[in-house]
Formats: sequence, structure tokens, C-alpha cells
Amino acid sequence: MSEHIETVVPDSEGRSAWIAQDRKLLAMLQVFHDMGADLVIRANTIVEVTHSRTNMPRLNRPLSRIKVEPVTEQAADATAELLKAAGLHGHKYAIDATVAEAALRQPKPVALLTSDSDDSDDKTKLCGNQVRIIPL
Repeated sequence: MSEHIETVVPDSEGRSAWIAQDRKLLAMLQVFHDMGADLVIRANTIVEVTHSRTNMPRLNRPLSRIKVEPVTEQAADATAELLKAAGLHGHKYAIDATVAEAALRQPKPVALLTSDSDDSDDKTKLCGNQVRIIPL
């Protein structure tokens, strides 16, 4: 990773990989940490990755080192505009769009981490060339 990244935003899939202690993701996060990048997640991704088998201590431990972005009314309105501009709508895109909206507001350059390769085109539609989409 030669390019400097100021902010890293994992999506729900990226957050799940972190909880699962995925080695590739952890190595990548260490590189970003070493370059001084801030980690930001959207609050609703915490809800999306939590289920009955979630290791809650493993979920909560890294939250102390991350900026958690709330989903406010203003953010919801901006997210709806992103979806409209990208020609996307519905439940399938809602969470990804809130993550994209948060990523777009962070100090640049921004990397959005996703392990969901099927949705990386949708994230590119939402973020344009303003955010680097990094598949895990």
C-alpha cells in the first residue's frame, strides 16, 4: 500500500472480517494504522454484524479505537440523495449507502474496505472516484 490514506471506513462485511480476526484484514489495518489513518465506521454496521453467535468482547474491543459515525436525519437525507444519484434504491443498498455517505464526508484520501465483491460496483456508483474501494 504505497499511497497515503487518511481515513479507512470498513463496511459491514469488512467489520465482520475484523471480528472474525481475518489475517488479511488485520494486516491491512496495521498498515493503515502505521501510516496514521483514522478508522471510521457507521453506527448501523454494528447492528448489521451483531447476531446470537457474535463474540461481543471481540466486537467491542476495537470500538474504543474507532470513530463511530451516527446516522442522523441530515446523514439519512444525504444518503437518500446518493442513492437517487446512483440510480439505486431499496433495502439491498441502504446500509452500503449510509457507509458510502460517511466515507464521503471523511478527510481525504479515504479507503472503503469491503469483502463483498458483488457490491463493490455499487459502492463505486455511490462514491464515484472520491473514495478508493478496496476489496478484501
